[in-house]
Amino acid sequence: MEVGGELSLIRHMVDFGMAVLLWLVQLVIYPSFLKIQAAQLVGWHKTYTFRVSFLIVPMMFGQMGLALYAAQENASLLNVSILLLVFICWILTFFISVPLHRKIERGEGSEAVLSRLVWTNWPRTFLWSLVFILGCFA
Repeated sequence: MEVGGELSLIRHMVDFGMAVLLWLVQLVIYPSFLKIQAAQLVGWHKTYTFRVSFLIVPMMFGQMGLALYAAQENASLLNVSILLLVFICWILTFFISVPLHRKIERGEGSEAVLSRLVWTNWPRTFLWSLVFILGCFA
């Protein structure tokens, strides 16, 4: 398999991993925060964010790097669109999700904050799924 083909396969695997991870977070993990007693939430949330960062951080950076490389090598509408969607996911992550997680870490994980975390994660879930779907055509 040529280098471009190997990178394409890796990119597709990372995109698939991000989509699966976001659906798991959206349907199982974030809603479970609403079931955890307030006294235990901060401790569990710290454990969760520490552990999941070993998966999410490399995948996010890998995905961004691969999307940048693909758009640079072949600036097709598809590759540029995928790069833009990944960038939007980063913006949503760092300007919406991360601040909500910080509130939870500070013990401000009210039902409203937790519900907002669930609802504001839907766009990321759909966009990361779209990145994977579009990647099937790249």
